[in-house]
Amino acid sequence: MAAVAGVTAPPGGTDSGPAAPRVRVLIVDDDALVRAGLSMILGGLPDLTVVGEAADGSEVPAAVAAYAPDVVLMDIRMPRVDGLSATEALRAQPHPPEVLVLTTFDADEQVLRALRAGAAGFLLKDTPPAQIVHAVRRVAAGEATLSPTVTRTLIDHVTAAASGRVGPDPRRERALRLLADLSERERQVAVALGQGRTNAEIAGELFMSVATVKAYVSRLLTRLDLNNRVQVALLVHDAGLV
Repeated sequence: MAAVAGVTAPPGGTDSGPAAPRVRVLIVDDDALVRAGLSMILGGLPDLTVVGEAADGSEVPAAVAAYAPDVVLMDIRMPRVDGLSATEALRAQPHPPEVLVLTTFDADEQVLRALRAGAAGFLLKDTPPAQIVHAVRRVAAGEATLSPTVTRTLIDHVTAAASGRVGPDPRRERALRLLADLSERERQVAVALGQGRTNAEIAGELFMSVATVKAYVSRLLTRLDLNNRVQVALLVHDAGLV
C-alpha cells in the first residue's frame, strides 16, 4: 500500500484473510488517542478493517484515494480543515464513501450541517464500543444511524431555528417544490419520516408491509436526490409539514 503524506495505515489494515469482503473504515480525528481507540475497537473484527487514519480534514481526499474506504469516521472539530467542510467536499464526489461524523454534542448546527451534506449519521465520542460497531455496519449497509429519538431531537432544533426567521425562506420554498412532485402515498411516508417514525411504525400507521415501506423510502431517496432518511425528515421540516 502506497504511503500518503500525513496519513497512516495501521498495522493489519489490509484485506487479507476471509474471502468475503470486509467493510473498509477510514478514521479521521486530530486526537491520536481517539484514532488508536477506534482502531482497537474496529480492527479486530472479522467483517471490518481499518484501512487508514488521518489527522485532519485536509488529508481526507488523499486518504480516500489511497485506501478506498467504505465508511469514514469523521471528527467535526479539527485545526485546519474541519470535518464539516471535509464531509461536504467528499459527498460531492462521484461514488463517495459513507460518512459517520464524530462529535461531543448530540444536537447542534454542526451536526445538522453534516447531515444536510449527506453524512449518514453521527456518533458521540463516548458511544459504547458495541454501538460504534453496530453503527459502522448499518452505514456500510446503506442505513442511517439515527434513532427516531435522536431524529426528533435534531428536528426540534431545526424547528426552533426556523421559528425565529423573518421574511422569505428559500429553504422552505425549495422543500415545498421538491415535495410537491411526490405522489400522495410518497408524501405520507415522507411526513412519517419527518415525525421520526420507524419502518415498523410507518407500516402500522399506513397499513403497509415493512418491505413496502422500505421500497417507498428507497424511492423517495431517488426522487428527491437524497442520501438517507434523515435528510428526508429535514426536508419535510424545512417545508413546514410537521
